[in-house]
Amino acid sequence: MMVPTSIRDRAEVLRRQLAHHNHRYYVLDDPEIPDAEYDRLLRELQSLEASYPALVTLDSPTQRVGAAPSARFAEVEHRLPMLSLDNARNEEELSAFDQRARKELAVDQVRYVAEPKLDGLAVSLSYEHGALIRGATRGDGHIGEDVTAQLRTIRALPLKLSGTGWPRLLEVRGEVYLPLIAFEQLQAEMKKRGQTPLKNPRNAAAGSLRQLDPAITASRPLEMFCFGFGAVEDGGLGETQSEVLKLFSAWGLPVSPESRVVVGIAEAIAYVREIGERRNTLPYQIDGVVFKVDSLQQQQLLSRQAKKRRYLGGEGRSPAWAIAFKYPPEEVITVVQAIEFQVGRTGAVTPVARLTPVDVAGVTVANATLHNIDEVHRKDVRVGDTVYVRRAGDVIPEVVRVLPERRPAGTKPVQLPTGCPVCGSDVLRAEDEAVARCTGGLFCTAQRKEAIKHFASRRAMDIEGLGDKLVDQLVERALVTDLADLYRLTQEQLRELDRMGEKSAANLLAALDKTRHTSLARFIYALGIREVGETTARALAEQFQDLDELMEAPVSALLCVEGIGPIVAAHIQAFFSQPHNREVIDKLRAPEIGGITWDRPILPKGTDGLEKPGPLSGKRVVITGTLSQPREQIKAQLEALGAKVSSSLSKKTDLLIAGADPGSKLRQAEALGVELIDGDRLAELIDGARR
Repeated sequence: MMVPTSIRDRAEVLRRQLAHHNHRYYVLDDPEIPDAEYDRLLRELQSLEASYPALVTLDSPTQRVGAAPSARFAEVEHRLPMLSLDNARNEEELSAFDQRARKELAVDQVRYVAEPKLDGLAVSLSYEHGALIRGATRGDGHIGEDVTAQLRTIRALPLKLSGTGWPRLLEVRGEVYLPLIAFEQLQAEMKKRGQTPLKNPRNAAAGSLRQLDPAITASRPLEMFCFGFGAVEDGGLGETQSEVLKLFSAWGLPVSPESRVVVGIAEAIAYVREIGERRNTLPYQIDGVVFKVDSLQQQQLLSRQAKKRRYLGGEGRSPAWAIAFKYPPEEVITVVQAIEFQVGRTGAVTPVARLTPVDVAGVTVANATLHNIDEVHRKDVRVGDTVYVRRAGDVIPEVVRVLPERRPAGTKPVQLPTGCPVCGSDVLRAEDEAVARCTGGLFCTAQRKEAIKHFASRRAMDIEGLGDKLVDQLVERALVTDLADLYRLTQEQLRELDRMGEKSAANLLAALDKTRHTSLARFIYALGIREVGETTARALAEQFQDLDELMEAPVSALLCVEGIGPIVAAHIQAFFSQPHNREVIDKLRAPEIGGITWDRPILPKGTDGLEKPGPLSGKRVVITGTLSQPREQIKAQLEALGAKVSSSLSKKTDLLIAGADPGSKLRQAEALGVELIDGDRLAELIDGARR
């Protein structure tokens, strides 16, 4: 079936948006949109892919869970994927799930294990011979972060399983959470110390577990409930999910006291209503209820049938034998005191409602997002209105709807400002876009600060020590008016700033000097082009291999790059067509100012004088273990040889570069028949290619 261009473009936009929000939620613990909005985007993409199977890709958010793990922690590859759950938003959707299960299992009633859905952080625990050897976050479902040291601080978690009968290897899946009373105590302590309070118990739990210093984790009374399992070797867990939980309890693993078996949809709905009524009395935060088919044999049968139905032949991001019933987010009524417009890094002018402070689920809310001017007009939100405010997913407040019957006389519809509220530049809005933008570019202080922060971020130029507060000072004191000014800073200028002594100034200048040699992909990403993330920047670098060629590329050439559609191509061309952007890029590359350079691809010449493909051109390469150079540097060298570097092994992997302590990837590569080389052989390969 041919996929219409408009449908393909919409699917591409949805994939990018969902990938971005996955990263914000799972990696940064800082979501931008409510759960309800994320679910809406995901369902829209699922609907498009169901109607047009050719749209389905292996990296689609519908086929994945979460986002890539943070580079701050070592990676852990899950033996079996940690899947997410499909959601039921009402009793009708829950009944539809039950009906499908009964039909495929050919039974009159299905036995389920029901338990509250904790709003915490999913983890996987590996026990060998009953001893805890490793703990990891969910990550992207396949690769998570090694948080073993942090998990060991949770006192309810056994370091050695009790009793007998456990398998030789057992992967336990569970959810780490912070009890509500502990969250309140932590908030009070942070306020006393003058620290910014945490947003909610979920973020508190995630942030506590993902502390680099386990001592900080230990200072916070985290708890955990175990609810399932992954890989099991040399042993069994019984025939039902409920038996698994009983075994967990016998072995000393904490399980939810609210877990129980329900038979049929009537008992399932009764459980939903019961937990819903008791939701506010539970000692922990929940956002729903989870139902799992009790019989492990029936679970496997449903999985096999689901694999047959799916286009890519995999179970996708969700198991076919479980579902999460999500409770509606809590809502309260308050008054809109003002509607202001904020300016973001890309110039987006976003309306924000300033509210009469109100308590929502234990958190005081004074501001709520209005998304864009279309949303303001659609809901007809005005200053003085009484509105319903919801903390969807208990994270970001939003105005749900207006109570027009309470509207005071004389209110007026909100208008989009014609001038930027920060710099006064014109505010323009494209016909096909919902977002209005300031045209001030790098001249707008709001954009300048955020552009510099993005440029300095870890996955961009990685300028260590250039934090948000320092950027604010540099811009406010007019020491940095564009990105290139960063490389003109002197030690004398820096010493005059708050909290900047001789050593700190010297360290920052050294960090800036270190970034003068980078990779083309990093530099492209650091420029902050709209909708050009790391993956797109890498694809552009691989395709053009030269910045000047990229800057002159027409839209037709940009569309040839994998993953780039008309919208992103237009953003890229528009960015490079702006004279002030080119001026900044020229200064960044000028030897007397920024002096930023990168290695060109290693393309050896043949006897005919023409360049030939790199020795690793088109090869899929994975790096594991400790090598003599930083991994990012080795990755850049491999990409210069034409390789495509991945973080996970598969049958499509061509080469594994193994350093010291390679871990499980070495065994997996040997089992898959992947070619192996060590650091010495890699050095020979690179040296040979340069000759």
